Amino acid sequence: MTATLDTRASAPAGTRNVIPVFIGLMTAMLLSSLSQTIFSTALPTIVGELDGVDHMLWVTTAYILASTIVIPVYGKIGDLIGRKGLFIGAIAIFVAGSIVGGLAGTMTLLIAARAIQGLGAGGLMILAQAIIADVVPARERGKYMGIMGAAFAVASVAGPLLGGWFTESLTWRWGLWINVPLGILAIVMAAVFLHPAPTDRAKPRLDVAGMALLAVATSCIVLVTSLGGRTYEWASAQIIGLIAAAVVAAVAFVLVERRAAEPVMPLHLFRSRTFNLTTIAGVFIGIGMFGVLGYMPTYLQMVASVNATEAGLLLAPMMLVMLITSTTTGFVVSKTGRYKWYPVIGAAVLCGSEYLLSTLTADTAVWITCSYLALMGLGLGMSMQTIVLMVQNSFPLTMVGTATAGNNYFRQVGASLGTAIVGSMFTTRLLDLLVERMPADALASGGGTNSLSPSVVAELPDQIHDVIVGAYNDALTPAFLLMVPLAAVGVVLLAFVKEIPLRTTVARDAVPEALEVDGATADFLDPRAEECEEAGAARP
Repeated sequence: MTATLDTRASAPAGTRNVIPVFIGLMTAMLLSSLSQTIFSTALPTIVGELDGVDHMLWVTTAYILASTIVIPVYGKIGDLIGRKGLFIGAIAIFVAGSIVGGLAGTMTLLIAARAIQGLGAGGLMILAQAIIADVVPARERGKYMGIMGAAFAVASVAGPLLGGWFTESLTWRWGLWINVPLGILAIVMAAVFLHPAPTDRAKPRLDVAGMALLAVATSCIVLVTSLGGRTYEWASAQIIGLIAAAVVAAVAFVLVERRAAEPVMPLHLFRSRTFNLTTIAGVFIGIGMFGVLGYMPTYLQMVASVNATEAGLLLAPMMLVMLITSTTTGFVVSKTGRYKWYPVIGAAVLCGSEYLLSTLTADTAVWITCSYLALMGLGLGMSMQTIVLMVQNSFPLTMVGTATAGNNYFRQVGASLGTAIVGSMFTTRLLDLLVERMPADALASGGGTNSLSPSVVAELPDQIHDVIVGAYNDALTPAFLLMVPLAAVGVVLLAFVKEIPLRTTVARDAVPEALEVDGATADFLDPRAEECEEAGAARP
């Protein structure tokens, strides 16, 4: 079989059409980003109101897990049938989950609603990144990707602020209801402004078995990290069973992908050195980023004794630095065409910030905590979107959705692991410290461990209040130290990425220079070549 390069460029949107398309994509990304952060400041109040402190980590983990599972699905289907209809469908699912959550009266229903939201949100980010690759050449894409990273930073500030304001002034449920008008706006903008170039597509052959196995393996991994050592002992039959199920599902997934006509995650992705190095580094970055973002607002409310709105404001320095850095880095990359060392430096800065966060004590001044978070924003702004650009530039546009989805999937696995690991360590150690340091009657006076909200803790006697604050600090900071060596490994991996010249066109298939530099072959463009090789067929 001969792998061919189709040098015909798809008809991209004209320059005048890129801006309205980009606005529509940014609206959807704002939805996804806001939903990841808007509950961070409201979470202590939510779990206290719904009597579910021991289920706190699932409000975040359910969302991230669901979105992670569907990322490769959206990426692959988008490559096969086009992205516009899929994009609008993802927004609709997200809005439906928001409505369910707004009506939730129990923790169980709220967690289910967050999972539904995640099923839609998994398509918002990945499809937005893939759609911009369809209309903007890689050389010019840096500035757009930088602005996308800045949008995440804005949402990360606006989310906690809105969540805090809703909690203090209205109700935390508005953190869900706000998604309905925004979602409708995003659907309208996508329908009106997004006009993808027509392409010839054969009837898609969906890899249902691969999708199902990927979902099983991902779920088992996150369940192990969430339940192990807390709900069940590490050596229990439940945890061992989950580990075994994850291994079996992963092995079966690889076997299925080798034979699937249109694999959801083609194995030839892993022939790219850039994909492998950036993907592993992205996992570690995801662990650190979401481990901090998921629980720092709770930490600030409990330890710094600030309200929900103030906790959101205290995250502003981190996100402001991230906004400036991401936008500046994107424009510099577009201007110079050079990008390799930005994520390397960014990962190193992230490593340092996580170490500094691990040194926090209950007596640390708030401005010092904010400066450590600002340093983290600097590292994330230099690395996140540049890594996505690296991956996209290593594959033809016919595979951009699948490749971007694969990289984002593993980064989200890192986010799931980071949230689950930090959450599991935090809640387990918190409950142990509270039981250890406080008499049972004193703990009962606060309503028990499952009903400890910032407002409840603030009204407790000083002696009990100080014990709880100390327990929160001592429970969370060791988890930050665990992330330091992971970020350090990410620095080393990114240093070995080869800088591939950025494409200056949006030709759908022609990327011979990038493939040659990356050490790849034309197998990227014809995955059936692997089958020929296995069968011993001669290749011209």
